[in-house]
Amino acid sequence: MKKHNFYAGPAILPASVMAEAAKAVVDFEGIGLSILEISHRSKEVVAVLEEAQSLVKELLGLSDDYAVLFLTGGASTQFFTVAHNLLTAGKKAAYVDTGSWSTKAIKEAKAFGQIDVLASSKDKNFSYIPKKYDIPSDLTYLHITSNNTIFGTQMQEFPDTQVPLVCDMSSDIFSRPLDTERFGIIYAGAQKNLGPAGVTLAIIRKDILDMTQRELPTMLNYNTHFQKNSSFNTPPVFPIYVSMLTLRWLKANGGLAAMQAKNEDKAGLLYNEIDSNSLFKGVAAEEDRSLMNVTFVMAEGKEDLAEEFLADCTAAGCIGVKGHRSVGGFRASIYNAMPKEGVETLVGVMKAFAAKH
Repeated sequence: MKKHNFYAGPAILPASVMAEAAKAVVDFEGIGLSILEISHRSKEVVAVLEEAQSLVKELLGLSDDYAVLFLTGGASTQFFTVAHNLLTAGKKAAYVDTGSWSTKAIKEAKAFGQIDVLASSKDKNFSYIPKKYDIPSDLTYLHITSNNTIFGTQMQEFPDTQVPLVCDMSSDIFSRPLDTERFGIIYAGAQKNLGPAGVTLAIIRKDILDMTQRELPTMLNYNTHFQKNSSFNTPPVFPIYVSMLTLRWLKANGGLAAMQAKNEDKAGLLYNEIDSNSLFKGVAAEEDRSLMNVTFVMAEGKEDLAEEFLADCTAAGCIGVKGHRSVGGFRASIYNAMPKEGVETLVGVMKAFAAKH
């Protein structure tokens, strides 16, 4: 039976990418060595890194004003690295709190300076994206999280600001076209739409690389990795290679505009079923619903059916539908690599479950 991977992360990868990566584990490009064992200084690996950087720039429409870095430590390391590189004593930054990850980013940033929370959706358990808040002009930067995997919300529009905009795009990068010139920093853990866990993408406008003008720990200084082309120390070669293959796949399948159309189609199919099926109800505010992480629960009075529904999902090959442990319910993560067939299968389970009850 075919398995449909709805896990939030590490998440689904394109089948063709996994097949190509599997071959490279045994013999990379016919050199007789595995991608896992060749030097990161070799011409083969340098070529992989440079192609990955080039594809990031091409797909996102980045100008030469931006540096593309492949780092380690996940988005969680970027929570403090951003503030460490940009925020100095006596200065302040602002954050919009839309869920668990932005809350953690706020906590980490407070170690480096004054942090103002301009808006928060905590009052309604992060079920919506705050809007219409004032952005002071004296900020060092404004930090946002574009998509919230746990609560199923996504920014449909980005704040209009003259200060550097920093965005955690871990769970929706490469899912839609972006006006990248609006951002000072974009960072993303790879394990949603890009590649396997182990590498972190950081896109940084070059004019803010030395914003603090103070000495930083070498490995936490963005400029270190820019000057050494992401190879100051041994980078995570295999995750970068798989990310490069995924970027190739994205380009071959029409780029980000095509991804957006496919993602809207898949999400629309699932949200329509949630809204029309009397056994389920959505969690996120309708205008802020995520195209990547669809969250829903049993309808009121039907909560005792949750475990049976999850069992039916598993029986149909729909894996990873259980909601995050902090909120419960259900979550279907439908990233770029999720084929429409997977969503159709889940919708079929929901229809059959309603007919049964």
